[in-house]
Amino acid sequence: MCMEPEGSSGSDSMSEELVSESLFLQLIDALPKVSVQGYDKNRRVIYWNQSSEDIYGYRQDEALGKKLEDLIIPDEMIESVISLHREWVENGIPIPSAELLLKRKGGGSIPVFSSHVMLKQNTDSPEMFCIDVDMREQYDAREKLKLISITDPLTGLPNRRFLVENLERYIAEAKRNKTQLAVLFIDLDMFKDINDTLGHTMGDELLSAVAARINSNLADHEVLTRFGGDEFVVVIPGAIGCEQVIEKAKLILDAFKNSFSLKSENVFITASIGISFFPADGEEIDELLKNSDAAMYQAKESGRNRYQCFTRELSEKLKAQHEISARLRDSLLKNEFELVFQPQFHMKSHSVTACEALLRWHPEGDETGMSPDIFIPIAERSDLIIHIGEWVIEHACMQMSQWKKSGFNVRVDINVSGKQLEQADFFDMLDHYREMYDLSPCDLGIELTEHVLISSNERMLEELKKQRDKGVSISIDDFGTGYSSLNYLKVFPLTVLKVDRSFIVEAPENKVDGVLLEAIINVGHGLNLDIIVEGVETQEQAEFCKKLNADHVQGYLYSKPVSAREVVGFFKS
Repeated sequence: MCMEPEGSSGSDSMSEELVSESLFLQLIDALPKVSVQGYDKNRRVIYWNQSSEDIYGYRQDEALGKKLEDLIIPDEMIESVISLHREWVENGIPIPSAELLLKRKGGGSIPVFSSHVMLKQNTDSPEMFCIDVDMREQYDAREKLKLISITDPLTGLPNRRFLVENLERYIAEAKRNKTQLAVLFIDLDMFKDINDTLGHTMGDELLSAVAARINSNLADHEVLTRFGGDEFVVVIPGAIGCEQVIEKAKLILDAFKNSFSLKSENVFITASIGISFFPADGEEIDELLKNSDAAMYQAKESGRNRYQCFTRELSEKLKAQHEISARLRDSLLKNEFELVFQPQFHMKSHSVTACEALLRWHPEGDETGMSPDIFIPIAERSDLIIHIGEWVIEHACMQMSQWKKSGFNVRVDINVSGKQLEQADFFDMLDHYREMYDLSPCDLGIELTEHVLISSNERMLEELKKQRDKGVSISIDDFGTGYSSLNYLKVFPLTVLKVDRSFIVEAPENKVDGVLLEAIINVGHGLNLDIIVEGVETQEQAEFCKKLNADHVQGYLYSKPVSAREVVGFFKS
């Protein structure tokens, strides 16, 4: 019988353990993109696999015996890493897994996902093993996605998200350093006309060219972003003063003096700039952007191609407009509006052929009411004009229906804003109210300005053409004060041309005005349009209109805007 030597089983067991450990070490040493390092209780390196060399740049012979914090831990993390290691060794509190940005040999950083295992715990020689997964590919992909998310794809500029995120940092720095911060809100003037006339592709090229030209006039610390559409924002951190920023605004405006070369086109365009300052004009992002935007709109209202600093007066104006806007909303619920009607008279028969419906507002507590010149522009800046416009349509139809039932048949013309026309359901709503009050298409006319028509897209123009073909009167209002291109008269689906009062005021005495008025009337007639001359206030003006064969006149000589009840008087006389 053969006997095993005494102690052989223990030797075999030890041998197996050594083989297993060797295989394990070979395995982890060969793991790609997974750094495994071992540290003793003093955080000195006792193990360093091949991937650790690849990831951190230290060869095994360079790393062994060195301390963790002297190799791969950034300075700002050293204290917390030592504390966490001590807590684990002494108190058994494991280090949580986390994504970290660690240090490479020679400088630079590397993102890893780091996990930790403690071996020989509760002995005099505990060993901590770090398993760090190389996250460079994921990190690069994440950084690229982040870059995409904060970059405008058309111009390559930082976008609105970048602006908002970084404005917080700029404001914090300005607070800490007690410095100013300037925000310049830039909007291109009449950019929509470029898109409409040259196409969106050319418009995109123009935006890119504008971005490059503005950027070329900025210093390194000044940041340009594309806010959206044709709007750009420049942030000037640490602005010295108002004069410095104004000079920058002038420099940007001067950059628009030369044309932009786009393929075969040389395009001229201007811009309007609004300026706000931190902390004088606001200490929050939204407030600074809102106030610079408001200043920009003030620059546009003042004639475009200029800059405007935000002021306390402008702030008070905005506050007043906000209050008016709130009262308008309240008045819609309380039905505090009224329609008055200004008759249009046939030049030969002197009979009333139509009435222009004009809106009046009588808010509670205001005996005289508020001028449409004040509240209509405020309503047009928001969705209020859509709701007020629907109120006008319904009440005009309601009044027209009452007149017809009483035997008085006269067309009512309503003014329609661009925002109303942009609504997808506008024409359906128009048909709905006509049907509700049993009206025919010819009972309710539409008045549009030149600007609204020029801004109309193909869908709107096609819908207007359908309305015209049904018998709806479509007028171009205040003709001659806008673009006044005769080509528009050929393109737009019109039936009536209303000549602005500025042409008749001095026409009988002023040869130039007279010639212009005559030319407009002749062209209108040549295009089979009815001609209405607005603002006739004297007998001489009326005779002049008659001499030039104007079809209709409207003005205080014949009637001021009157109530629905007073309109009936024109049919009884």
